Amino acid sequence: MAKLSVMDLAFFLTETDASPKHVGGLLMFRKPAKPVVNYVEKLVEEYAGNIDEIKAPFNQIIQFSTFSAPSWKCDVNFNINNHIFYHTIDGDDFRESLYELIGTLHSVRMNRERPMWEMHVIQGIDDQRFAIYTKLHHAYADGVTMSSWLVNSLSKSARTKSVTPIWSVLPQKRLQNTADSISIMKVMSQLGGRYGDYLKAFTGLTKLSAQLALETLNLTKNAVAVPFKANSSTPLTGQVSAGRQIATAAVDMQRVHRLRKLTRSTLNHIALTCIDGALHRYLQDCGAEIDEPITIQMPVNLRKSGDDSFGNKIGIVLVELANKTTDPYERLREIGFTLRNVRYQIDGVPPASVMAYTVLLGGVSLIGEAMKLGDVLPPLGNTLVSNVPGPPKALYLKGAKLEEMYPISALTPSNHLNITLYSYDGRLQFGLVATTAMPKLDVLSDYLHDAFDDLERAISPSLNAKAQK
Repeated sequence: MAKLSVMDLAFFLTETDASPKHVGGLLMFRKPAKPVVNYVEKLVEEYAGNIDEIKAPFNQIIQFSTFSAPSWKCDVNFNINNHIFYHTIDGDDFRESLYELIGTLHSVRMNRERPMWEMHVIQGIDDQRFAIYTKLHHAYADGVTMSSWLVNSLSKSARTKSVTPIWSVLPQKRLQNTADSISIMKVMSQLGGRYGDYLKAFTGLTKLSAQLALETLNLTKNAVAVPFKANSSTPLTGQVSAGRQIATAAVDMQRVHRLRKLTRSTLNHIALTCIDGALHRYLQDCGAEIDEPITIQMPVNLRKSGDDSFGNKIGIVLVELANKTTDPYERLREIGFTLRNVRYQIDGVPPASVMAYTVLLGGVSLIGEAMKLGDVLPPLGNTLVSNVPGPPKALYLKGAKLEEMYPISALTPSNHLNITLYSYDGRLQFGLVATTAMPKLDVLSDYLHDAFDDLERAISPSLNAKAQK
């Protein structure tokens, strides 16, 4: 039986009712013309597949032992009816009612006595549309992996009438490298497999720690920000409380690409510039304006190309966005400069060092959350922003077009907000999840659109005028 990694186990041990550690995905479909009676129900039956086809990790639970590390084992009492649910929403607006239900579903901690995943099928209000919300514990996979499973189970043509069960696209075995040890030292050594690689990893961690220590003493300035220095007096931070709400935003990818070419920037540079501007405006609205840069936690993918194994294989670094400014172009230039240097700094240490650094910092944050000190201790950062790559063209499920897809992430300790970017079918989408204690989340999503318009105006007024027509 495969053992849990340090990171996977941390997600499991530190979750509470107020801070469940699962990730979700919201898929919004449009039915084909003239669908058969009970079209959605029949489709989901095919999508779930035969119970005999279900395989790891969807048929596994975590087993604890007195004399060995926690490990995965098959659930001999697996019942598909404990995992697939149907809902009918009502109200005047499909999206508004859907988001309210998703917030409620995402708030609930999953039952550990059975495999920790759920699929919720949602209909109502709009006869031409339906949605599927999937929910998977973070110990099973990270958001990038979950997204790839969902995407690979869909087809590229509306004419494809067969359905590929999600289980059939899974890899054949669990992660057998960094995810197989409870020891941080083993994590680092297993990545390389040789004593020399272990020394490189340890040296890299020491180097990164020394760089941040020197910055703490104001002796140098690094691209990766010093942890636990973010402003703690805003609605973005504090002890994570129960209840979740979601909001979304989306921008045409052609507009993003035009800005990239004009400014020689990356998608991340453009997106983070808009997020930074929107967050500053939001904080000003809430009477919590700050003068210092907003600090974000930014996941770094540590998987090698072609690695489709289970488990979590990411690092997280702290990044300061732009200094306070009213000029979007100046904000873009500063963020672009910082992110390029972050990449340079991270590439200067082995991936195992970044993972160990993440485990150590995350451990401190999780202990603080478990002791309910989120309102007392400084947060690791103001929020977490991640970017999950998606398919460039539309996907289908037995003729039903997938119109929108949003990752719905877990909240990190002392953070009331998580923002996930997702590119799909010519759109850059923003999935926002927050505690219900955070005010005006829908306003923040509106400000993301406004910040993009502001950036276009600052770079090319004529470009913005065309986009508004």
